Amino acid sequence: ARTCAKLWCLALAVALSVAGAPMALSQSLTVVDEREAEIDTLMEELARPDLEPWESTETRLINLWSRSGSDTADLLLERGQVALDSEDYGLAVEHLPALTDHAPDFAEGWHARATAFYSMEEFGLALEELERALALNPRHFGALTGLGIVLEELGYTETALTAMRMAEELNPHRESIQQAIQRLQSELGEAAL
Repeated sequence: ARTCAKLWCLALAVALSVAGAPMALSQSLTVVDEREAEIDTLMEELARPDLEPWESTETRLINLWSRSGSDTADLLLERGQVALDSEDYGLAVEHLPALTDHAPDFAEGWHARATAFYSMEEFGLALEELERALALNPRHFGALTGLGIVLEELGYTETALTAMRMAEELNPHRESIQQAIQRLQSELGEAAL
């Protein structure tokens, strides 16, 4: 009788957890949908050339991109960012693979790794990481800007200009992007538009 009661309790617990799963999944999807809707709204705002002040919109967008949904991944990103900010690129490269292993679908992890590799003048590795970041988040103007910088460094001026123009289309406010476009146009002999 005792074994039967334990089995019944176990069956009830399993049934309750399975019954709650669709609701939990539904709530989880709602959070993701709300986050994506907020990102879409912020991207539309940021693309407006007349947006003032634009910095707060950009910051809110970057903050959303920097939240993976996993406390562990967010902590690893934070540690990697601290290492990048203190110019300890070796330490950043130690922390960030754990992040991309833990959360391979988190574009910001790949972007941070690209930044570390670029800072170490490992341009090929930086390109690989930027490719992954942009595959996951094609609207990541920071990754597009990084792509333009790396391509320019490697001598691919036309492709670098294309990447910078794409970044500017998404975020027309960054003076560094505008300066890069002017510099690349000048190198190519294009008249500034």
